[in-house]
Amino acid sequence: MKPFREMNKTVIGAAGIALIVLLLTASFLTDRLPVIGGGTVYAADFTEAAGLQNRDEVRVAGVKVGKVVGIELDRDHVVVKMRIKGVRLGDLTRASIRIKTVLGRKYVALEPDGAGQLDPDTHIPVARTKAPFDVSPAFQELARTVGQVDTTQLAASFTVLADTFRNTTGEVRASLEGLSRLSQTIASRDAKLRELLQRAEGVTDVLAERDEDLVAFMQQADLVLREVQARRDAIHRLLTTTAELSQELTALVRENRADLAPALKSLRNVVAVLKKNQANLDLALPRMATFVRLFANNLGNGRWFDTYVWNLTNPSGFGPGTYGDGS
Repeated sequence: MKPFREMNKTVIGAAGIALIVLLLTASFLTDRLPVIGGGTVYAADFTEAAGLQNRDEVRVAGVKVGKVVGIELDRDHVVVKMRIKGVRLGDLTRASIRIKTVLGRKYVALEPDGAGQLDPDTHIPVARTKAPFDVSPAFQELARTVGQVDTTQLAASFTVLADTFRNTTGEVRASLEGLSRLSQTIASRDAKLRELLQRAEGVTDVLAERDEDLVAFMQQADLVLREVQARRDAIHRLLTTTAELSQELTALVRENRADLAPALKSLRNVVAVLKKNQANLDLALPRMATFVRLFANNLGNGRWFDTYVWNLTNPSGFGPGTYGDGS
């Protein structure tokens, strides 16, 4: 016998490729292989598939005995084909589609019954099959009619659901327990829920009555937004100019700080003097008004007038030399 290294590499490669193809084919057909695969294919007629999919589990008393291998529509019902191994099914076997997880996965539950043997060529009829009750549409309808919920009837509905899912997995039972607590909470808050719905109805009535006002308000708001949009460039230029002006003023103050400081100091001294003599100013201004009135009257007489005013800032009286006239 030749050593492996001296053998024809083409023959070895072809044999290896053939072996790989054979293994891949076997991996896809493991259910039909002897010893590790096999099983008998049975069929059951259901009124609906209820979300059941190929390769979903088939169980007997909670133990996996096979899987779904086909789902077909036959006129007014659905034919579900199942490959089952290691269990005896009687000629009165019943089948039901049940919920496996809260996410909606399903499985087929078989209940063997009857003295004879179930014929693989005979379908389990619709009379001995049952599709699950879909919870999602029920709760959607409940949300639409929550204002008219009969709490007693709701509790009875959850009881029926509990009976339906009695033999399901632990996850579904936990979900049903949560739904039961939810129904009890709804029943205990029934009066408050009705009051809330009544008030919500009142709010909707008010909104309906003010519909025209709301429409007008929205239209006015739309006009305001359009005007702001139209003036967007002008507002942008205004903000830009304001920023530039502030920068120029800052630069101006920075450049003239040496000149502004003495001027502000002098102005502060002037304000201090005025504040110190505020009482004298308050007294002088009313008296100045009287003096100006009399002085104007004197100027209005004669063709020519010559006058000398003494102590103008505080005209307490008119003495000799205060005014005179001549012609």
